[in-house]
Amino acid sequence: MTVDTGAFETGAFVGRIWRPDVAGPALVVLRDGVLFDITSKDVPTMRDLLELGDPVGYLSQQDGERLAPLEAVMEGSVEAAGNLSTIHLLAPCDLQAVKACGVTFARSMIERVIEEKAAGNPALAEKMRERVTAIIGDSLRDLKAGSPEAARVKAALIEEGVWSQYLEVGIGPDAEVFSKAQVLASVGWGASVGLHPISRWNNPEPEIVLAVDSQGRVKGATLGNDVNLRDVEGRSALLLGKAKDNNASSSIGPFIRLFDDTYSIDDVRSADLSLTISGPDGFVLKGASTMREISRDPLDLVSQTIGRHHQYPDGLMLFMGTLFAPVEDRDAPGQGFTHKIGDVVTISNAQLGSLTNTVRLSTECPPWTFGPSALMRNLAARGLI
Repeated sequence: MTVDTGAFETGAFVGRIWRPDVAGPALVVLRDGVLFDITSKDVPTMRDLLELGDPVGYLSQQDGERLAPLEAVMEGSVEAAGNLSTIHLLAPCDLQAVKACGVTFARSMIERVIEEKAAGNPALAEKMRERVTAIIGDSLRDLKAGSPEAARVKAALIEEGVWSQYLEVGIGPDAEVFSKAQVLASVGWGASVGLHPISRWNNPEPEIVLAVDSQGRVKGATLGNDVNLRDVEGRSALLLGKAKDNNASSSIGPFIRLFDDTYSIDDVRSADLSLTISGPDGFVLKGASTMREISRDPLDLVSQTIGRHHQYPDGLMLFMGTLFAPVEDRDAPGQGFTHKIGDVVTISNAQLGSLTNTVRLSTECPPWTFGPSALMRNLAARGLI
């Protein structure tokens, strides 16, 4: 895997690493290419840091313990997840709930409709794509979800017989928000990401992930791979949990970039993401996604997730959806794209860095064993809580 640290020269980047010498995680800040441990009784977790009124100001007052250059830690992080004897990067979140928004882009919304109409069968998807696109086209690209115009489009699509539950959440008043992963289950940079063994049609989903505190305030952003099983979800939307929440199916990182004078929600709104998939068979796929085409404002997605209707006392990480939906054939004509074991997936953004993972079966990825109870016991043993 290529180690890219160029994006970290400006801004406040915080994350988490596994420290073998304390048999647990540490909260780190990146300064001039070096990681410093800032874990303390005042701020033992990322949750506690993000709950501060001014986390960037707090960081400026902390010296921290110098650990190692970032490049060395990243090089040691490749496939190190699960190896508790090696220092490696973890997902930068800890006690936050991990939520995700789906069908937030017009083009990917059409692909979700195709998945449903093809019942998860990639062989039928190409024919369905031609029919659905002929009716819908790109007319939904600039449509504001929940608007009167969206209601008129909905009526027209129902009349054409192509209305779908995916179109409902794509252009209707209510966003799709689901639980992506359990607390502490997400993996970080360099780790394997997992596909459920029953899936035969799947792909990565490059996304911006917001770091939100318990009051609904967005404190920063990072990158995420919302690993997607197209055939499983396509068979039935009721299989969404099975399609989305599996061992190592949520990747977040490498760091959270905190909002400050150099980075804000407006940068998120205009963010461009690139994706590269490099297969063991020599296959290379390049894709892109841009937040400029999102159908709902990021802060609207936050308010639909947290508020008086639903509280998150430890905050949340919110995947915001993707424009990326690969249709290029990888093997047989008309079969579209699907992962192969050993694919290396890299998601990049100029202001957030790159998130790189290797695709495995979820049954072959290191099992998730370090949950909230293990974290609490570890922090207590270290005198941090």
